[in-house]
Amino acid sequence: MDRVFVCSCFGVTEQQVKKHAADGACTPRQIASACKAGTDCGSCVRRIQAILGRGAYPRRESADQGQPAFSEVQELEEAA
Repeated sequence: MDRVFVCSCFGVTEQQVKKHAADGACTPRQIASACKAGTDCGSCVRRIQAILGRGAYPRRESADQGQPAFSEVQELEEAA
């Protein structure tokens, strides 16, 4: 089994962080509550942020086609 460690202080793997995210953790602080990652030296916090951020941003293709980047933009336009 190939393990990629995100937090070497507590031995937390990327797969564990992704599982906690799938279970509802959406911030590094929530990940820390779930598995302690990021609570010792803090060097893994940026990596955790990167893992949590994957897929959270709109794709460039959508913006290039003139589509709203975020659903809130569309909701604001409809409300106006």
